[in-house]
Formats: sequence, structure tokens, C-alpha cells
Amino acid sequence: MKKVLMVEDELSIVKLLQYNLEKEGYEVDVAMDGQEGFDMAKENTYSIILLDIMLPSKDGMDVCRELRQEKVDTPVIMLTAKDSEIDKIVGLEIGADDYITKPFSPREVLARMKAIFRRLEKQPSKLEEEKESEIVFGDVQIYPEKYEVFVRGEKVDFTPKEFELLLYLSKHSNRILSREQLLLAVWDFDFSGETRIVDVHISHLREKIEDNPKEPQYIKTARGFGYKLEDPK
Repeated sequence: MKKVLMVEDELSIVKLLQYNLEKEGYEVDVAMDGQEGFDMAKENTYSIILLDIMLPSKDGMDVCRELRQEKVDTPVIMLTAKDSEIDKIVGLEIGADDYITKPFSPREVLARMKAIFRRLEKQPSKLEEEKESEIVFGDVQIYPEKYEVFVRGEKVDFTPKEFELLLYLSKHSNRILSREQLLLAVWDFDFSGETRIVDVHISHLREKIEDNPKEPQYIKTARGFGYKLEDPK
């Protein structure tokens, strides 16, 4: 049975989601403030975390950021009344896997959860990962099983989504990939045309791997379509 942690302080939402989640066979734990949710997420194993942003004691952005810093990689879906593009991008940048704005239906939440579970099931097993050798292009080395990237011999930190995006690009090098393809492959959900999320992540990747991000040698833009990773050597 999959176990869900819901960190939400609106009792009406808690009752609605808990009822529908348990009806679908999920076990649900509830935290009513951010610090409690953070502690529960660190101390227990969950299949997914539903995390509100506006919370007492510690807001959801801080909870998500600190969980990722503590190497807690449980999938996180942010639940919030904020719906501006920058809020969504910030939430995803700090390590959230998805972002749902209020009001939402329990059916939408369940659909997003199932999309994340499908993506996780597609990932290679630990045994398969250990068989993977390093991926090298130019001065960049990727170690998939360790979630590590070295650029010109120096280890560089990436957010989970940045790493997934770079790994996907590297496994499909020399192919033009549309923004929609990248959204589906990395986020495993259609963000209703919000391809700006891909552009922001590409920009961050260039800042971390390119000598000159304004004149990229690795991640090339296919104008009006998407991106392509090339090995300059």
C-alpha cells in the first residue's frame, strides 16, 4: 500500500483529500504545519508528499528545499493558491515534482500522483543503474547511478530536475527534442503549454556546464522547436 504524507492546514481540504485518497487505497498521514511535516518526511518513508505552500511555522517552499538538502528524494506535489508562473518555476526549481493550484479536484490530484508513480516505475532498477557506465560529452561526465556530474573535473551540484533533464538530453544527444517532449519525459505531465519551465531549466544547465552560457557549445537551441545536446569534440 502506498503511503501519502499530506502537509496542509486547511481542514476542509485535508478531509476532502484524505477521504478520496483512502477510498483509492492509499494510507494517509497528515501534518498541519510545515515543521511537523518536515520532521515526519525525514523520519518516515512515504510514496509521495502533498505539500501546501502557505503553512504555519515553516512554509512549503522551505520544507521542500530543506528536504532536498537532506537528500530526501520522496516525490513532492505542491498545493497552493499561488498561480503565477514565477511561483510555479520556483517550486519546481527547489525540487518539487509537480504543482497544483487551488481550487483543484481530488481527481486531478490523483491523476498527478499516478503520473509521478508511472515515471518512477519507468526508471531503471538499482541493479540496472549499477551497470551503467559514465556518460561523457566534452568536458562533462555524468554518473547516473550516483546522481553526480563533473564539469572540467569539478563536481557540480544540480537540482533533481536539472539532473534528470541533463541525463535525458545526454541519452538522446544529437537529436532535436521539442519542449513538449522534454516536459513529458522529465516531468511526465502536460503542463498545459507551460514550456517556459523547460527554458528556465535549460538556462540553468547552460550556466553550470557551458564556458559561455550565451554562446553554448553543448546545449544548442533549435529555434521555434526545442533543444539539442551536442558533443563539441
